[in-house]
Amino acid sequence: MVNYIEAATAPAKNTGAIRLYGQDAFAGMRKACQLTARCLDELAAIVEPGVPTDVIDRFVFEFGMDHGAYPATLNYRGYMKSSCTSINHVVCHGIPNDKPLREGDIVNIDVTYVLDGWHGDSSRMYPVGEIKRSAERLLEVTYESLMRGIAAVRPGARTGAIGEAIQTFAEGERCSVVRDFCGHGVGSLFHDSPNILHYGRVNDGPELREGMIFTIEPMINLGKPHVKVLGDGWTAVTRDRSLSAQYEHTVGVTATGCEIFTLSPGGLDRPGLPPLQG
Repeated sequence: MVNYIEAATAPAKNTGAIRLYGQDAFAGMRKACQLTARCLDELAAIVEPGVPTDVIDRFVFEFGMDHGAYPATLNYRGYMKSSCTSINHVVCHGIPNDKPLREGDIVNIDVTYVLDGWHGDSSRMYPVGEIKRSAERLLEVTYESLMRGIAAVRPGARTGAIGEAIQTFAEGERCSVVRDFCGHGVGSLFHDSPNILHYGRVNDGPELREGMIFTIEPMINLGKPHVKVLGDGWTAVTRDRSLSAQYEHTVGVTATGCEIFTLSPGGLDRPGLPPLQG
């Protein structure tokens, strides 16, 4: 049984009920999410061969501080960095360190800022210098998977419609969808209900209702979907060491569809890739 609750009266913890937010909350989310998007735009000029991911992480922290926001990951369940930087076969939750990026790498940078109590959550892939065509194709497929999932969001649909749209496209492009991680409710909480699976069937899952806010963040692999978490307790990698990619947006369900809160103000939603046609 799925329960829905007005967010204004909900307790400050994840109870399993799905929060329905009002227009004031949507306004707050726009500000938080656009700050995150602006940070990700700025990173496009920083990501290059020879740059350690710790430098990226320090920029994320300082950018947030300069704009009155706090990185949600910092000190979250023992995580000690302001971002996640996942390189090549790292699926998600890669920990920034002093190792330099190398020519041909692909890196996902995941940033969540807390601004005035609202969580703006987004991630993008960045090519490091010149990358192989197979890597570029993976980035293209993953971004298109995300946008097809978003296109399925509307009141009355179910969360399974998002997963089916992503799975059908990605697998049709001979890629695989990671099942170990998913999108999630977000807003006044960092991680909330419902879970947003990136695979499934159109009639699966809770009904989408106006006022819901959540992330869609498919992780797509060139090889098999299986992952493992390393001994640090965070870093998830592909078991077959195939390349993995992820893009993430935060969206809010509207009366007619959805609003993407984390769109790039500079048109850099897929940095380093050729511009979309049409």
